[in-house]
Amino acid sequence: MVATKTNERPGTRAVVRYVRVSASKARELLNLVRGESYGRAAEILAFSERSVSDVVGKLLESAVANAENNDGIPAEELFISTCYADEGPTLKRWRPRARGRATRINKRTCHITIIVTRYDEATLETMRERDAAKGRVGSSAHAAEARRQRVERSRAAAAEEAAAEEAAAEEAAHDHDHDEVAADAVSSEDSKTAAEPDTAEASDGVDGSVAEDATDMDEADESADDAEKEAN
Repeated sequence: MVATKTNERPGTRAVVRYVRVSASKARELLNLVRGESYGRAAEILAFSERSVSDVVGKLLESAVANAENNDGIPAEELFISTCYADEGPTLKRWRPRARGRATRINKRTCHITIIVTRYDEATLETMRERDAAKGRVGSSAHAAEARRQRVERSRAAAAEEAAAEEAAAEEAAHDHDHDEVAADAVSSEDSKTAAEPDTAEASDGVDGSVAEDATDMDEADESADDAEKEAN
């Protein structure tokens, strides 16, 4: 019997690397979901109390998304055929102890892989008959529908955020143009105000010269009158 290599196992896979948890702890959770359908595995991970369940749940969603987008397989027809955790690099840390000693702390990491595969036609038909007999939707179909709704909400939120950013950019550009127009108006008013004192000074100079000419004429008339009086 020829063994199948890890990287040659059939199905659609997703991998997460350098997870800050030991491989032994991740394996205990992976043993619970191995061989389960997508819906059943999602339920187990959702109600698990282990912290690594969040990472494994996101990894399962990624594997299902890869199967839907790349291979065209519906989520309700998938099950976890293979899942495993490999050892990653270990971070070494130190803890002070008594008498000046130190104890090493090993912070382990792991690489988690999940492979999902489509059920065969006989199994799918059996599952549909069982669900129809019970008069309810299967867990995988329910989980797939919930996932589709989450994806639609996420896409709608992303579209709304993009539209809001575009509107904010347009408003900022409009405000910038308005500020430039206002600045141009203020600069033109300042230039007019700066030109007005020159005109006033020029008018003052003209009025002063006219007044000086009138004074000179009065003085000339008075001197002429004095000369006539002396002649008489």
